[in-house]
Amino acid sequence: MPDNGWMMMASFRRDRSVVKERLKAGTVRRIAGYARPYIRELVLFLALNAVAAVIVVANPLLLKTIIDRGIVPHRTGIVITLASAVAGLALVEALIGLGQRWYSARIGEGLIYDLRTQVFDHVQRMPVAFFMRAQTGSLVSRLNSDVIGAQRALTTTLSSVVSNVISLILVLVTMLVLSWQVTLIALVLLPIFIFPAKWVGRRLQKISREQMQLDAEMSSLMTERFNVAGAMLAKLYGRPEEESAGFADRARRVRDIGVTSAMYGRVFFTALTLVASLATAMVYGVGGSLVVDGSFQLGTLVALATLLTRMYGPLTALSNVHVDVMTALVSFDRVFEVLDLKPMIDEKPDARPLPERFSASPRPDDSAASAGSAADDLDLLVADDAPAIEFDDVVFSYPAAAEVSLASLESIARTDTAPSREVLHGVSFRAAPGTMTALVGPSGAGKTTITQLVSRLYDVTEGVVRIGGQDVRDTTLESLRGTVGVVTQDAHLFHDSIRANLAYARPDATDEELAEALRAAQIWELVESMPDGLDTVVGDRGYRLSGGEKQRLAIARLLLKAPSVVVLDEATAHLDSESEAAVQRALRTALAGRTSIVIAHRLSTIREADQILVIEDGRVAERGRHDELLAGGGLYSELYHTQFARQDGPAAGHGAVPGARRPAAPAAGKRPVPRTTAVRG
Repeated sequence: MPDNGWMMMASFRRDRSVVKERLKAGTVRRIAGYARPYIRELVLFLALNAVAAVIVVANPLLLKTIIDRGIVPHRTGIVITLASAVAGLALVEALIGLGQRWYSARIGEGLIYDLRTQVFDHVQRMPVAFFMRAQTGSLVSRLNSDVIGAQRALTTTLSSVVSNVISLILVLVTMLVLSWQVTLIALVLLPIFIFPAKWVGRRLQKISREQMQLDAEMSSLMTERFNVAGAMLAKLYGRPEEESAGFADRARRVRDIGVTSAMYGRVFFTALTLVASLATAMVYGVGGSLVVDGSFQLGTLVALATLLTRMYGPLTALSNVHVDVMTALVSFDRVFEVLDLKPMIDEKPDARPLPERFSASPRPDDSAASAGSAADDLDLLVADDAPAIEFDDVVFSYPAAAEVSLASLESIARTDTAPSREVLHGVSFRAAPGTMTALVGPSGAGKTTITQLVSRLYDVTEGVVRIGGQDVRDTTLESLRGTVGVVTQDAHLFHDSIRANLAYARPDATDEELAEALRAAQIWELVESMPDGLDTVVGDRGYRLSGGEKQRLAIARLLLKAPSVVVLDEATAHLDSESEAAVQRALRTALAGRTSIVIAHRLSTIREADQILVIEDGRVAERGRHDELLAGGGLYSELYHTQFARQDGPAAGHGAVPGARRPAAPAAGKRPVPRTTAVRG
């Protein structure tokens, strides 16, 4: 009864509104597909459940026989024999229980693994727009709660239905055969428990929803206060007493509703125990009278009383089985909902890789070189060639919400239905191999969008983006990611070691290659001075490092990747002058020999650019070199006087990217390295 009681309470506290959900066509067939690899284990599992259900009836019948044929007639041999049979049956039941648990775990955990890995792989292939809209917590919930709920359909729910149906049929048939009068009397008491149980269940459903909400609010508060940024903000602006009081208030509400939930749970178990006790008392009262009258034997009475306790559990559980089944199926449906969302950025079946000359590869012939400048050292890590970048009459609109996300993964009640707005209008330009193209313009003009199309974070609505003369949509994603490297103004680092963060670009990189990239990024001395060196953990999002140090690590990671196209997204926008100077020196190496598109933030960058594109309202309003555009007196001249003129003067050269426009002369014995540069603004 205790195990059945817990399962019944869990069943009754589930949200009954789930039965109103409409499943997508073919959901059950898809579930069967996931069960197919485990069909042998599933058949054995259900067979063990059926045998266990038979034992439920066998034990009371053995007790009846012991009493009627052994104890009452004083036949010791029969008593010992049947008692041994009861003991043997108990051993068999224990072994069956172990087998049930093994197969249940094997099927359940296997299914969880299959679903989790498939969902994770699918979500990884979703476009950036998907992650901009979806809540991280909702995605994690699909990988945890919904996946676990889905596996219950093939283990807990299915086995419960099978075993309960078989047990109930066998118990009812046996009880009716033994005494139909006592069986009917016992069934009359069932509604006395069922109706109060359903009322308590509805209350538990409401309490459970409120409890989950309060738990989520408390967890959210802890998450916000305990991450690095939140903790820093709380210390700078927060009031410790009020923060503690706010948390205490949430914790108190969680405590109070926990007490309420516990009391309703106790009421449920008390009602279950009370009805079982009343039924047992009635059976012994009525049945005992029949035994005294000689209508049937004492063993029959004991068997009926034992069977009665095994009837209420299955009956009650089956009264709510439709909720259990729908809950499991809806969990599957929610998982399928994510799997059915097609990635907008996908690889064509006939996609071709970019030419190998654009891909980075170490140069073994020069691997012995250890002397020279950082730029010379990094010659080992640059590509053999750099491609041109072409935008041919590109029109772009950001995808509508329904195309990239699901309302159930967002904080809103329904998916945003606002029409998408055209951001780029007929943008055309060419960044020649080995050149730097700077993008300037007012905020919101479309500069960032242009750079995102280069790395194919989005696909164009109309027109073509080419790298090395090849449409990026016809290119394999692996070769595109290997060719294009991006450094953003907010470099992200994993909560891991410096070694692991760098190796993310090249897992097979040696310590010497890591050190080489760090030297070129102007941060090797700092890493070397740390107690753990390359094994130093950078903390959550790299918060143990300064902004400049994070940026230089990001540049080192890019250099290790060695792309032939570099996109800089205002990589020095929010750095202090000292950090910016160090990052700019690192960028000198990063841009050498590569095609780059840079969103211009500094006047020095603009002056070094081979061409400047002035972006206004999603169009290329002007193009040319710095002096040409300044003399033209157009939008660029206006931007220069409002944004860049204050950088002009004696210190204007500070923070420049020395040598970014033309690579330094090659060392003796080394071939010159071409450069293609892309700048994002």
